[in-house]
Order: sequence, then C-alpha cells, then structure tokens
Amino acid sequence: MLKRHEVEILLKAGHAKTEVARLAGVSVRSVHRIASEAPVEHSDDARERGERRIGRPNRVEDFRKLVLAILEEKAELPSLEILRRVREAGYRGGKTGLYSLVASLRPKGIKPLVRFEGLPGEFSQHDFGQIDVEFIDGTVRRIRFFASRLKYSRFLGVSRVKDETVETLVRTLAQHLSRWGGAPLVCVFDRPRTIALRWRRNGEVTEWNPVFAYATLEMGIGVEVCWPYRPQEKGSVENLVGFVKGSFFKVRRFHDEQDLDQQLLDWQREGNQERPCRATGVIPALRLAEEAARLRPLKVRPEDLALRIPVYVGPTATVLHDGHPYSMPPEAISMPATLYLYADRVRIVAGRYEAEHPRQFAAREGSTLPGHRAALVAAVSGKRGKRYLKRQQLLDLGEVAFLYLTEIVHRRPREWFHDVDRLHEILQSNGPEVLCRAMEEGLKEQVFSAAYVERTLQRSLVFPETIQ
Repeated sequence: MLKRHEVEILLKAGHAKTEVARLAGVSVRSVHRIASEAPVEHSDDARERGERRIGRPNRVEDFRKLVLAILEEKAELPSLEILRRVREAGYRGGKTGLYSLVASLRPKGIKPLVRFEGLPGEFSQHDFGQIDVEFIDGTVRRIRFFASRLKYSRFLGVSRVKDETVETLVRTLAQHLSRWGGAPLVCVFDRPRTIALRWRRNGEVTEWNPVFAYATLEMGIGVEVCWPYRPQEKGSVENLVGFVKGSFFKVRRFHDEQDLDQQLLDWQREGNQERPCRATGVIPALRLAEEAARLRPLKVRPEDLALRIPVYVGPTATVLHDGHPYSMPPEAISMPATLYLYADRVRIVAGRYEAEHPRQFAAREGSTLPGHRAALVAAVSGKRGKRYLKRQQLLDLGEVAFLYLTEIVHRRPREWFHDVDRLHEILQSNGPEVLCRAMEEGLKEQVFSAAYVERTLQRSLVFPETIQ
C-alpha cells in the first residue's frame, strides 16, 4: 500500500507514467492500473489482500464455521481431534492450515496484570542471577549474584556468590535481612527449584527442601514462591535480576573482580542512599526509615545460623558431609544423627552423643578429635587390629604421612609398629599440624623414624624457628 501511495504522489507531481515506473521500481502497467483506482487511504497490506481476495483460495476457510462450532461446544478440545472431525466433514487440506485456523479461533484466557504497591514491611523479592562479564583485559568470567529488594522502600541488596546452592541462598538471605534491620512479612522467591522439591502444575509447593524449610523456621521468616509463569504474583512487576544486569553489569567496565566488587558496593550505595527511585520518586533509604518499624528482627544472627542436615554415623565412627569426614565416639556407630552446619563449624548430635568440629573446606580434608581417635583404638580388639588402626589414622593425615610411613614400613618391615605407636602418641599429644610439619622435615633430611620426629619437636620447643 505504501508503494501504491508512492506512485500516486509521483503522478500528482507531474511525472510521466514511464518515469514514475522507473522511479518507483514497478511496471508501467501497474502505474496505469494505480492511476485508475481510488486513492490509498490506509497502509494495512493484509487488510487490502483480504478485501481484494488476492492469492490462492484457502481450503480451510470453507470449514471456519464448523471449527467455530466445535470450539464453542468444547474450547479445550485437542487440535488433532478437531482435524479428525473436520476431515470427516470433507476437508482434504493439510493439518498446518487447519491448526492455524484453530489457534486463531480458540478462545484465549487472558488474565489482567495485577499492579499493586506493597505496604511497609510487607514484601521482599529475592532471586539468583548470573552473567558473563568481559573484563578490560579481554578475559571473560561468569559472575553469579544473589539480589534482594524490599517492595515498599525499593532498598536493594546484591551480593556476589560462588554457587546457587540452598546454603548459599539461606546465608546470603540472612545477611541481606540483617542489613535491612529485619525481615518483612513475606519473602518472595522466583526460583522454586532451589528451595522446593515438588510442586503442582499451578505452582503450589507440595514438598519443600527440608534444609531451606528448617532455616526459615530458625530465622522466623515467611516464604512464598512465585511460579515462573505467573510473574504478577511477585508483588512487583519489575524483573529484579534483569534490573541488576541492565543497570549495573551491562553498563559498566571492570578491570578485575576486585574492581567489580568495589563498583558493586558503590552502585548500591548510590542507588539506596543518594539517588531517588524512579518508581517512587523517593530515595530508598528514606523509605527504609519508615519501613524499619514494620520489619521483624531475625531470631538468629547470620553468623549463628545453622542448617540442619540428617546424616548417619558410619562404621568408622565418622560422619561424611560434602566429602569431609568428621569423627564421632565409637559408641555412636550406625546411629542416625543430625549435623548442624554453621559457616565456620559443624556440630553433630547422635542420640546422647555430641561432637563439634571446625568446618573443613579443602578437598578430602577431615577432622578427628583426639578423644575420638583414642576411644576408637581402645574399642578395637587385638594388638594387630590396634596397630593397623593407628597406622590408618596416621595415613589419614595426608600425603606427607603417606610418604613418611611408606619409607618406615619398607626400611623396617618387622618393626614399623614401634614407630607407628610413638608417632600416634605424638599425634594425640601435639595434634596433626605439628606432626605433619615434623614429618616434612624428616622427608627433607631423608631420616625416617619416630625418634627423629621426637627430636625435631624437642628442638622446635627450644628453637621455634627451626620448624616453619
């Protein structure tokens, strides 16, 4: 239609019809036809084609009334069944055309988007996000973050995270809520897979992640999950993750991760305390001051928050969590237990038995309390069993102990147990770090005996700088 309009303008300007055809890129015959027709009054090509009945006749149009009647009778009838019925009525065309007609005629349930403002202390929104960031030197790094925002004040919190596990979610959530001064009535989440195990098609959660559920009870917060296909349930029409990406990550350049972290802190300070929010026209910090009275304090401080994890005391009197073994009294073997996971320590309770360990993070690193080590040796019957258990406990210290004991066994194959007994006593009295450093010295000096380790420890007491 715009091309026809162009031809009309050229004709009105006084150009010859052959010249109009050359300038407009159409045939002279088309120019003659357009000149004899009514002026162009709209630019809807599809409408014009329909009115002029341009193109090949559509076979499916003859069955429009039948399809409409079928859908009025049962709107959710599958398209395959409608195709079968229409073919019984004489339709000989393909299924693609019929399916397009069915899609255009089938009634669509359109639900209005509910826009509403949250009240002070009513809602907060939380979600994980990730984005590939290219630094100035050209390196690319995938950055993961956890974002939180109060609905009323629009006060925002964003933290870089190492992963998207339930522990990371809970601990970062606790930190954000603590910085705000408390929790709102309901914390709304966009990612049910992180915190829920099963849910119905309508989004209703039927089974929560037990670790997440216990943590919410510990903190004393209310939780709602927003089904991804119904975003209006968030209590906020804004896309939180998209806002962080578009307003920070995609508009800034970073030298390295340290620079990114500093810019992220500066951006949050500006957005929360200096710049008015576009949605409310008020600086979020001012609104947070109004909202603070409605926020409820957390039951536990973030550093005291423990995740409760069901575990089992194995036959070696250890509890395995995330690849790290933690010792328990031998009397607790085969008992079900509960592991309370703190940010820096682990507490295990199995019936009347309880143990607390420093949390381990290095790969395959474990923690054994001296009392548990001695009790396990005492519980083993026979000299041979005790000796091999002591040797294994020494080997569990790592590669240094493995190399050192290998040399001792091969140099004194019939007397190695004397050295193992003495090394085990040193382990019990001085701890694994001191023993491992002494065995490292033995490997350097190529001296392999418990006596050398004892002399090294005595020398370190007189000259502490001899063992680093």
